[in-house]
Amino acid sequence: MSAPDIQQQTAIHRIVCQLAPAVLSTASKSRRHLEVSRNSLLVEDLGYHSLALLELALALEDEFNLPPINEQAAQQIRSVGDIEDLVAATLHNARHDAAT
Repeated sequence: MSAPDIQQQTAIHRIVCQLAPAVLSTASKSRRHLEVSRNSLLVEDLGYHSLALLELALALEDEFNLPPINEQAAQQIRSVGDIEDLVAATLHNARHDAAT
């Protein structure tokens, strides 16, 4: 599997932070700083729910010009690292397919 490069990681972390439900505090509705790493869990750590996960998938597809993420692959995504790996692998496969 292809490893994500630093630009991909930066873009993924930016999108995950922008869309993470946990970024908004419920009391003040003000944005708070959110630390995201490869190990951050989307649901448990970042507060993602089904609609937010769908919005995240669409944002990633747009950002990286990815084909729609299939349901089987989506069900395997638990962490930010899973997203990084999926994006890197999809882009690697697209480059490989274009070269052949």
